[in-house]
Amino acid sequence: MDSTFLAALIAATVTAGGWIANHVLSARADLRRRQAEARLTHVEHQLEQLYGPLLFLVEEGRSAFHDFCDMLGRNYVFTADSPLSPEEQDLWLFWVDHEFMPRNEAIQNLLSSKTHLIVGDRMPDSYLAFIDHYNSWRVTHLRWKEEGVPYSWHSKANWPSSFETEVIESYGRLKNLQIQLAGLVRGVEA
Repeated sequence: MDSTFLAALIAATVTAGGWIANHVLSARADLRRRQAEARLTHVEHQLEQLYGPLLFLVEEGRSAFHDFCDMLGRNYVFTADSPLSPEEQDLWLFWVDHEFMPRNEAIQNLLSSKTHLIVGDRMPDSYLAFIDHYNSWRVTHLRWKEEGVPYSWHSKANWPSSFETEVIESYGRLKNLQIQLAGLVRGVEA
């Protein structure tokens, strides 16, 4: 075989091999980028449609509760051995109707309409605890308003502080993931 032809054949084989390797590597990189873009889009929906609004409502509720406790001059509302005075009860019921119950309803509406955006493969226990808290309170409070049936002026289940913690932590993890994925999409390792 002619050495010139053999050199050309080797050069063509190396070139074709390089092109194939480059094509395979480029295709893999493009697939990873598209997967990162899809994941980034989902994370952004989670933040925009569920966790951002939830975080705001949780923080706003925490602030409102502290404001209410400041009005009472203590850091709690109810104790088993000390019922609310009539003035405190009137104040509490005003805040329930105009501050706490509407916010809890907004949280419940978010959770029920955006369940597909919840982090994980199941509803977290703290979210279920919030639902128990809200539903037991809403129904008994509504029954008192509509039928005059007295109740203890609060939910049968305490506000789940683990719900607040989980919302805040999930928001933080999603923000970090958003930054990492945005870096991958732009081709910059975060």
